[in-house]
Amino acid sequence: MQTLQTLDYAVLLTYFVAVSFYGYWIYNRKKNLAADSGDFFLAKGTLTWWAIGASLISSNISAEQMTGMSGSGFKLGLAISSYEWMAALTLIIVAVFFMPVYLKNKIYTMPQFLSERYNGRVAMIMAVFWLLLYIVVNLLSILYLGAIAVSGITGWSFELCVFLLAIASVFIALGGMEVVGYTSAIHVFFLVFSGVLGLYVTLNLVSLDGGMLKGLSILQGEMPQHFKLIFDQSNQNYIDLPGLSVLLGGMWIANLNYWGCNQYITQRALGASLPVARKGILFAAFLKMVTPLIIVVPGIAIYYLYQHNLIDTSLINITKDGATTADSNRTYPTLLLLLPKGIKGITVAAFAATVIASLAAKVNSISTIFTLDIYKKAFQPNATEAKVVSIGKWAIVISTILGIMLTLALGNALMGEGKQGFQYIQEYTGFVSPGIFAMFLLGFFWKKTTSNAALFAMIGGFIFSVVLKFLPGMINLEFLYSFGFSFQINGVYEIPFLDRMAMVFVLCVIGMIIISLVENAKGIKPKGLEIDASMFKTSTSFTVGTLIIVGLLIALYSAYY
Repeated sequence: MQTLQTLDYAVLLTYFVAVSFYGYWIYNRKKNLAADSGDFFLAKGTLTWWAIGASLISSNISAEQMTGMSGSGFKLGLAISSYEWMAALTLIIVAVFFMPVYLKNKIYTMPQFLSERYNGRVAMIMAVFWLLLYIVVNLLSILYLGAIAVSGITGWSFELCVFLLAIASVFIALGGMEVVGYTSAIHVFFLVFSGVLGLYVTLNLVSLDGGMLKGLSILQGEMPQHFKLIFDQSNQNYIDLPGLSVLLGGMWIANLNYWGCNQYITQRALGASLPVARKGILFAAFLKMVTPLIIVVPGIAIYYLYQHNLIDTSLINITKDGATTADSNRTYPTLLLLLPKGIKGITVAAFAATVIASLAAKVNSISTIFTLDIYKKAFQPNATEAKVVSIGKWAIVISTILGIMLTLALGNALMGEGKQGFQYIQEYTGFVSPGIFAMFLLGFFWKKTTSNAALFAMIGGFIFSVVLKFLPGMINLEFLYSFGFSFQINGVYEIPFLDRMAMVFVLCVIGMIIISLVENAKGIKPKGLEIDASMFKTSTSFTVGTLIIVGLLIALYSAYY
């Protein structure tokens, strides 16, 4: 196994220079045009359906998936694919039910939705909340996991990789959403190329040059525990993926909140027409069905190679306080080092491209929320278009600097030393997602929902999550074990975080209904959105695509249940 050679370094450096100058060129070109906030933040009417779909996937499948999910494949196996495969179905739900509401009511940011449906106070609190979440959890995790992978492959220092990824993303983000969208679409090609290549190399190594199918057969035969999609309570990883919760419980909360109530994701489709947005989202759903093959399965193969000493185990092992453990976050860089000479540079560039695209999209969303929902509403309501765009660009730069500082200060403590980076993101986002999703869901489809009910879900949801997180340390929750809602770890019965999310969501909905009914009885009439049944009708081609995805999901879960 060899590290990067001269040719690989040349390809990688060429990519960094090219992508930075491309972003800088677009930035200068747009700077000379009339400033338009709709064009800068949303790329109104300029993204095609394939650009929307590819951009969704490129920005989603970044360091947290490539590094984090391949690491979870190493540790958990195919079961982690539920986040991807259930997301495919979630995307269809978002396309059918969420996008028509946003587009019909001309919603361009998530705080704007909250302002129009509830009131400005709810919107402002959530705008600040989202900014903190995006910077502290998302920017930090993408930068940390991306830099860990690039550092592990190239041998460059972790700090240098953090700066390189961050700087390249700033240049792309300064060009606005159109640049983010189309560069992300280009990256998808390289993402799939490198993923297929990694799948081929790892399975071929497993089979000792006997081919991919033989390698897959060996993995399934010798590691059946890594090919179960639904864990039972005898599985030590039940705490991460608690049984049927991935099909009937908290996984839905995580996915629907992420894909339907997340500025970072929905922003790509909010500047398009409904037919174009739906086509793009359906395309993204099909890409989601493929991603476990190029991310999770290679992670399982690396675990097999590691267990059988067929790779250099020092690439994965870490030592602390005299003890050696496997760091699953090193799975993906180990995979890339298995690739042949000359290809490594292209593959590392492809990975870096997805990380940069995701970072650029994230800071663009941070900038959009800060500029349109905080600066323009609280500080300068009459700001000119040029001023709004200028503030947006400054927000991109400042949020990136904050992301760098947090990554260097906290990244290793939160996600290093053998921890699963992907699970870190899911769990800590899960502290707020149940309340947010409840607030959106009832805001969409129940006109009686009041602003105070929304505030209850927002604040109460977070409090409920914190209480349930620390409750096992205060109360013995063994009684929940028989229901599948607790799992023993080091003598303590913990609540799996997916189940915790489902419980919090139910509490939020119940509380919102009670508060709304009480306030309705007092004569308070909440604001509703413009909704009619015709908005949810879909085209024949969309329906056919949906049926294909549903059929594939039924087949997969039947085969690997």
